[in-house]
Amino acid sequence: MTNLAVLPLAVTMMAGPQIVAALIFITAKRPVAVSLSFLAGVTLAVYTGVTLTTWLGQSLVAGGDQDGKLAKIIEYLLVAALLAVAVYNWVNRRTIEPPSWLGSLMTAGPGKAFTTGLLLLGLFPSDVVVMITVGAELARTGATVAAAWPFIAATVLIAALPLLGYLLFRRKAEQAMPHVRDWMTQHSWLINIVAALLFVVLILW
Repeated sequence: MTNLAVLPLAVTMMAGPQIVAALIFITAKRPVAVSLSFLAGVTLAVYTGVTLTTWLGQSLVAGGDQDGKLAKIIEYLLVAALLAVAVYNWVNRRTIEPPSWLGSLMTAGPGKAFTTGLLLLGLFPSDVVVMITVGAELARTGATVAAAWPFIAATVLIAALPLLGYLLFRRKAEQAMPHVRDWMTQHSWLINIVAALLFVVLILW
């Protein structure tokens, strides 16, 4: 994947409730076990998503979209949708509240953490868009899913940053993580805007 901005795409995958969930799991009673289960769900979701979107992209190419016209139309529609999301979050920034289900993650066990990683990365709209982009690029260049390993690895690494911080700086992390979690939860509107604009740049780049 030489012409994809792997790191920005991976950052976009984790921007929003995804990274907030990772931070919340560090404050759970069994932070290491819960976080590892979350990472397992993230890995499975991203690998499966890229595999499916690559297959879809290959089907479009085989169906006569070799010049990528359909892909371009989809990209422009995505840009319009993402700009609308950014505008909505800015206009409603004073009233937007974080999803209520985020609070339930504070008491989650490994099973729920795995499901959360699987569903957040597999079904969240912005993540689906990113994986469609990756799959379309792989299909266009005739590459296999194995070529997406830098993207998959970067996404999992970013998801693992709260856990790595906890393991490396345990005492400081125990003090800092709840504050970081609370700030990101309260400013979810800002994170959504940044993620949307970042992906618009990636599409138009």
